[in-house]
Amino acid sequence: MEAINIIPLNRETLVRQILKISEDIFNSIPINIPMEWLSSDFTIAQLRVLLVLQVQGASRMGSIASALEIALPTATGIVDNLVKKDLVVRETDPQDRRLVICKLSPEGQNLINKLWRSGRFQMENLLDGLTLQQLEKAADVAQILFNNVSRKLGKVSGE
Repeated sequence: MEAINIIPLNRETLVRQILKISEDIFNSIPINIPMEWLSSDFTIAQLRVLLVLQVQGASRMGSIASALEIALPTATGIVDNLVKKDLVVRETDPQDRRLVICKLSPEGQNLINKLWRSGRFQMENLLDGLTLQQLEKAADVAQILFNNVSRKLGKVSGE
C-alpha cells in the first residue's frame, strides 16, 4: 500500500497551490492572439505606455516614465510615436500651461478595449462547459477576489 502524503493546509501552502493551478491553466489554454496584433507595428514599449495611460488616466510625461521605470527622453520618444499613430493626444495642463498631459485618444482607447475583449473571450472559454453549480462557485470566488482587490485599493464593494 502506497503512503499518502498529507500536506497541512496552511496559508502559504494554499497560496502556492492556487498559483500553481493558475499557472497550469495559463499554460494549458491556447493563446488566442488576433492576427492584427501579429501584423501590427507596435512595440512592447508603446503597448506599455498605452496600458499606463489606461490605468493612470491622463498623465504627465514624468509620471509615465516613472511608472515604466524608463528615462524621460525615452518616454517622450515613445509617446511621440504614439501621437503620430493617433493613439495618444497631448494637452497642456490647465493649472500650468508649461506642463503637458498625455492621454489616450479615442483610437487608443479602442485599441485597449480590443485587448480587454480578447481577454474576456479567453475567460468565457474557460467558463464554457461548467455546470450551473460550478459557475456559482466561480462567481463566488471572483467576487471574493474582487472584494479583496477593492479593499486593498481602499474602496468599498457591494456584495
